[in-house]
Parts: sequence; structure tokens; C-alpha cells
Amino acid sequence: MFKLDNIPVGNNVVVEDLSATGTLRERMLALGLTRGVSIEVVRKGPSGDPTVYNIRGAMIAFRKEEASLVSVIYN
Repeated sequence: MFKLDNIPVGNNVVVEDLSATGTLRERMLALGLTRGVSIEVVRKGPSGDPTVYNIRGAMIAFRKEEASLVSVIYN
């Protein structure tokens, strides 16, 4: 298993688990980050943070701290 913040741009992965808690977990779930969902890493910001992800057709930006709470596997 890998953490979402370590996946290079252009790769597709599948969500395995979320280790976020509280309101951040609720936000991630509301954005569609559930087990089995495919995520494409679209691009990184100029300084490497945040990173834009394609999740269920929506472009969502996460900071490195947030993305590190998402465990993924390559599909």
C-alpha cells in the first residue's frame, strides 16, 4: 500500500483506506473518497503543494498533509 501524496503525476490508483478523522474525514467522504474509488493524479502546484486529483470526474486539490492520510494501491 502507498500513500496518495507519494504517487507521481499521471498515475491512477485505487483508494484502500482513510486514516483521517473528524471533520477532515467527513469532507473526504463527501468528496467521494471511499474504498475502491479510482483517483488520477493530475498535477502538482508550482512548489509541489497542493496536488490536483481527478476523483469521480471532479478536480480536487489536497495538501500533502491531507493526501498522506489516504492509503492507495495501483490498479
